[in-house]
Amino acid sequence: MYALITGGSKGIGKEMAFILAEKGYNILLVARNEAELLATKEEIKSKFHVNVLFLALDLSLSDSPKQILHWVEKEKISVSILINNAGYGLWGYFDQISYENQQSMMLLNMNALVELTYLFLPSLKTKPQAYILNIASTASYQAVPGLGVYSATKAFVLSFSRALRFELKKTSVSVTCLSPGATTTNFTNRSGMSKSSDLQATADKFSMPADVVAKFGIDAMFAKKNEVVPGFVNIITVWSTYFLPKSMIESIAANLYLKNLK
Repeated sequence: MYALITGGSKGIGKEMAFILAEKGYNILLVARNEAELLATKEEIKSKFHVNVLFLALDLSLSDSPKQILHWVEKEKISVSILINNAGYGLWGYFDQISYENQQSMMLLNMNALVELTYLFLPSLKTKPQAYILNIASTASYQAVPGLGVYSATKAFVLSFSRALRFELKKTSVSVTCLSPGATTTNFTNRSGMSKSSDLQATADKFSMPADVVAKFGIDAMFAKKNEVVPGFVNIITVWSTYFLPKSMIESIAANLYLKNLK
């Protein structure tokens, strides 16, 4: 059986690929950077006796999910695990980030995830046991000024995962949603947050290692958990959104993410 991982060339996705390969799963990797995919493939194959295939593809393009399905069908591959990990954020005032860039982010974070799930679900349902793992964020639980569209896309992922899990509870497909906080990935660079020394310092202080977050997510997936948040600080942050006034939560976030914006 194969595990299909989007955004699997680095960060959490790459670490998940290593964990699953160690468990004996063959790996399918999809990401934009072909050189990184090739390096990850060779690294996995050098350590584990599994098959690793990759497809270099921009998942924000509208036809990408269908290209992935066509690739899998052409290779006659049986997928039993789908990990929707690809995604990124954009930091800044909403009206100062180009709509085109925000649209690409929405297409990747939401549309690609939903369409891949839709396309692969019929096959997953035929397996004795199959898994879907969607990667959201602690930002799923609150509005985040300065990361407004990003946090909204992750709230979508969380809500979609909850509903899908309920719909599939009488099938062989288990749905889990992982909501990490700050993690040692390329997120701050890709979002533009690394331009702020204060934000970068905060991220460095509270970041969890990608391999720790990956193991937490994979363990939760195989345990068929609903939604999980790794790390004590992240759990407290999420729980606070249920008990503190929304205006207070948003003010705290704004103080962190907006104070260095012009």
